[in-house]
Amino acid sequence: MFLFLGVQAQDMSVYPDTLSKKKLAIVYGTASGLYIASFTALYVAWYKGYARTSFHWKDDMGEWMMKDKMGHLTTSYQLGNYGYWSLRWAGLSEKKAIWYGGTWGLIYMTTFEFYDGLSSEWGASPSDLLFNTIGTTLFIGQQLLWHEQRIRPKFSYHPTMYAQYRPDLLGATPLERIIKDYNGETNWLSVNISSFLKKGSKFPPWFNVAFGYGAEGMIGAYSNPSEYQGKPLPQFKRVAHFYLSVDVDWTRIKTHSKVLRFIFKALSFVKIPAPAIGYSNQNGFRFYPLYF
Repeated sequence: MFLFLGVQAQDMSVYPDTLSKKKLAIVYGTASGLYIASFTALYVAWYKGYARTSFHWKDDMGEWMMKDKMGHLTTSYQLGNYGYWSLRWAGLSEKKAIWYGGTWGLIYMTTFEFYDGLSSEWGASPSDLLFNTIGTTLFIGQQLLWHEQRIRPKFSYHPTMYAQYRPDLLGATPLERIIKDYNGETNWLSVNISSFLKKGSKFPPWFNVAFGYGAEGMIGAYSNPSEYQGKPLPQFKRVAHFYLSVDVDWTRIKTHSKVLRFIFKALSFVKIPAPAIGYSNQNGFRFYPLYF
């Protein structure tokens, strides 16, 4: 799904001074191929089972307790980050890479809205477009202001019991459930502490504090149905959860290994499993020795 390119293995802290047309062709060629391949896979996962209609709008701001919106924000941000890295690797200037690469996520996610607008099950959503724009703005704004990313939207996932009751909506396979089962997804804002301290601070440059949002008990978009395909369903309470945890900014870990630098940048959207404090109206505060 992400357009991060394998050509990123070199040290991105030192960028080329001149544009390489060969590298730029690699960037756009690889991005185009991944764009087509990912939408083919997503068409099978999301749209194949639903009838096509004329293009229409349908706002879904209240669906899935805002989990879908957080996913739009996170994905548009990360794709913009990967677009920026890729174009800087090709030698595009800082400002052009920020504006051209930083908008990759917005362009990619807007294509979703076009497909949604042609599906009988959904419709193009103004609120989706809003959160796509927020994610893109978060990346571009930080890069223009600080020339680095101090606050990163991230993602984590753990399997839940809910998908078995509505595999049509929450996924029938483990891979589909990572994408569709909002009950197991947690969205984070991972803040790098050292970047806000004075230069010369001995605070670990890779250490982050992360604020998370999750929700569970959802087997329907707005409310939970009482039955599915004629069979009664258990009744679950829809509960929002908030988390405080620690994290790692992979991109700030120094290494001489090109392979590790590539892996760290590729995983920049992943929140590491770590101890966390959670809060919900149902259970109050709870400590998790290791939260995914």
